[in-house]
Amino acid sequence: MTPPSDPPPSGSPRKTPAVHLTGPLRTERLILRLFASSDLEAVYDMQSRPEVARYLYWSPRDRDEAAESLREKLNCSSIEVEGDILNLAVVRAEGGPAIGDLMLHYVSASHGQAEIGYILHPQAQGEGLATEAARAIVDLAFRELGVHRVFGQIDARNNASARVLERLGMRREAHLVENEWVKGEWTDEVIYAVLAHEWSDLARAQPGFPPTRAGRGSGGTG
Repeated sequence: MTPPSDPPPSGSPRKTPAVHLTGPLRTERLILRLFASSDLEAVYDMQSRPEVARYLYWSPRDRDEAAESLREKLNCSSIEVEGDILNLAVVRAEGGPAIGDLMLHYVSASHGQAEIGYILHPQAQGEGLATEAARAIVDLAFRELGVHRVFGQIDARNNASARVLERLGMRREAHLVENEWVKGEWTDEVIYAVLAHEWSDLARAQPGFPPTRAGRGSGGTG
């Protein structure tokens, strides 16, 4: 792939969008907000579980490791430039501790690319909440960052995560065979993606899609 620092292709002017949340994003059943220092117990509860870490790069984390992870998330509160990451905590609309973690990575301004990632507490799975949360972050990428393509990269064995990406309307674009050495073994990776015009088509076909309300704030493009 062309490095992000290379000039944009002809006819694709470089943009410098920014995303600053002035409040939480709200979906039908969820609140997506910035992480806070008070989220440590919830983060540790999720990250210490083997079933959560199974298909990720890291192994189950102890409390100190979870605290370091949370400190990093606290610094990922906006997108200003290419390479920035926005991390959001997933909370049920009725309240309670964080039950998930969303990531939006602004990968390339030149090529209009963003990556999403997500973790959901095992006790909150099976309700469609991962899809609901991920849909909101994909919509944020298209509407606020103005990207051309949003993608997700997952371990090929992670069937549950693949189903989430498929429910979002993403296509499986690639299956990379034994492309990474993770936790002592060669692993396969699959890549899913959706384009901006495809996302718009989904919105037109499904009135009210995606049902994200309030809390958005962004800088302009220039």
